[in-house]
Amino acid sequence: MITEHQVVIQSPVSSQEGVFETIAELAVQNGIATDTNPVVAGLKQRESQSTTGFQEGFAIPHTKSEAITQPAIIVVRTETKIEWDAFDGQPAFFFISLLIPEAEAGTTHLQALSALSGALMDEKVRQALLRAQSTKEIATLIHKVIKGDGE
Repeated sequence: MITEHQVVIQSPVSSQEGVFETIAELAVQNGIATDTNPVVAGLKQRESQSTTGFQEGFAIPHTKSEAITQPAIIVVRTETKIEWDAFDGQPAFFFISLLIPEAEAGTTHLQALSALSGALMDEKVRQALLRAQSTKEIATLIHKVIKGDGE
């Protein structure tokens, strides 16, 4: 679900819209989605229902769409913190986005989202992600979390 090519660190974007656009562009570049517009629209719609802001700078924006061709995770870590209406009231800068094809909306979506949110509750996992210095290191950590053998 994730490779180092699906991770961006030190992204200069400074708005929610910019994060969503970066996620969608990476999805198209990596063959995960056929069009950026439905992905951005889906992320915005989901965020309008309730925040995907988690805690300590993390957020898990997610969407399902016909434009998404395979389940995937895109990570965007921004240089600046962005107001995200997170549960702890803190701005976000570490975005772990879950993109799911419409046909897999029930199973894959819920399993991956549950694994991600559960892992982010673990201080060791959050700290490992924050310490990670490369796209490969972040992708490896998230892959382990999704597979259930994270730290």
